[in-house]
Amino acid sequence: MTEQRAHFRQVDPHFPDAAFADVITSNHDYVKDFQDSHLTGRAAKELAVVTCMDSRINPLAVLGMEEGDVKILRNAGARVTDDVLRTLVLASYLLNVKRVLIMPHTDCKMASATEDQIHETIANDFGVDIRSIEVRVVPDQRDALERDVIRVRSYPFLPEDLIVGGAIYDVKTGALNPQDF
Repeated sequence: MTEQRAHFRQVDPHFPDAAFADVITSNHDYVKDFQDSHLTGRAAKELAVVTCMDSRINPLAVLGMEEGDVKILRNAGARVTDDVLRTLVLASYLLNVKRVLIMPHTDCKMASATEDQIHETIANDFGVDIRSIEVRVVPDQRDALERDVIRVRSYPFLPEDLIVGGAIYDVKTGALNPQDF
């Protein structure tokens, strides 16, 4: 196994223009037609969604929502972490969230390997030892979803009337499959 090492990714304090040229150019185009300055930051549809960082998922499109309708929380595997709970507390009390949908997806990388396999792959392919990081793989997606739904439902700092559901998004069909827990 490789050794952990300190990294200094960027010594130059200037914004890396060349690396983000496409992003900045696209933003300039976006600004020309920008019409969302009226949005308040509150969830107009009273919904928060916890989903995966997978780029195949467009939560607004999947749920038929628009900008300003929903709070979107993303991480690897759509897991309810301490930070997700912290964010849900703030969203429920300050940003009009009354419903939470936890939405993992099919064909998820976090459901395709063990913790050790992911650690080993990163060490072998990139020479970085990340064993100190809990990757939070999902050997059984439905079981993990059930545990996460229960975790949110039972979190003492969230409102008692917060509605929490879980559904698995199918990346091959676009279908959202609600789960009973």
